[in-house]
Amino acid sequence: MIDFDVSQLPMRISEVERDTGLAKETLRVWERRYDFPQPERDEQGERLYPHTQVEQLRIIRRLMDHGFRPGKIVGKNLGQLQEMLDSISNQIVPVEQASRSVGLLKLLRLHRSLELRQALNRILALDGLKRFITETIAPLNRAVGDAWLRGDLTIPEEHLYTQQVQNVLRHAIQSQPCMDDRPNVLLATFPDEAHLLGILMVEALCLAEGAHCVSLGTQLPISDIAKYAQEGQFDVVALSFSGAYPAREAVRDLVHFRERLDPAIEVWAGGQALRNKQRRLTGVRVASELDVIPALIKSWRSVRESATNRSVA
Repeated sequence: MIDFDVSQLPMRISEVERDTGLAKETLRVWERRYDFPQPERDEQGERLYPHTQVEQLRIIRRLMDHGFRPGKIVGKNLGQLQEMLDSISNQIVPVEQASRSVGLLKLLRLHRSLELRQALNRILALDGLKRFITETIAPLNRAVGDAWLRGDLTIPEEHLYTQQVQNVLRHAIQSQPCMDDRPNVLLATFPDEAHLLGILMVEALCLAEGAHCVSLGTQLPISDIAKYAQEGQFDVVALSFSGAYPAREAVRDLVHFRERLDPAIEVWAGGQALRNKQRRLTGVRVASELDVIPALIKSWRSVRESATNRSVA
């Protein structure tokens, strides 16, 4: 029996776009401008991107999320890119959070799934839901993503991590008391976004602030989300866009969604695909980091209170 790793096979341009979140047009422009990537061609002349180049593109996308311009990083070899990513990761994560992430990652690499889940539950019990999300899960997500990009984690290990965190968050969400306080928040993702973890984290933070939440899950048609939000008289629609969602498509889809939605309903959107995109999204509140969610809820309530006071006066 021949043993081979499917993850090492070359990818077509559409697959690279879904994997890295870099648009097809961007890949073609870089190919002409920077002579990278350098895809092979199949018998029909279609581009095929070698595994190593896809790894480089993943890290390039992550570095761009941290403000690096393509001209400074496109074309660097894999080792150079990994060093830059390590440097950035060490700068943005406080020492205590980094130490915690290292310990949890060790359990993940050792495949000690039960101990990993127990450790996450202990941290949740000690810190409370809000701090657990912002101070443990958010930096741990970055650490897991960086480890996967470096090849320190396998795909099954990354999937194990995602499932364990989702299980812990689902249980925490179900354990929260039912709240009827506004805003009424509808959570969902668009058809091309299959990742659930982002909206689970947002739901947990909203519940911790006493908001009423309804989650529709992932990969819903844009028109259906808009219709449900309006018929259900929701105050906010919260949407998540992972790094695998091409940034240009995320902006385009959000503009389309905003146009379909009642202007009275706020749209909150976040995730790696939307970093530094606020200026291009009129009528959408872009949550650059998870810890701004409580501020968004406070702002919504403040505006509503002011409007109520004016109507009474």
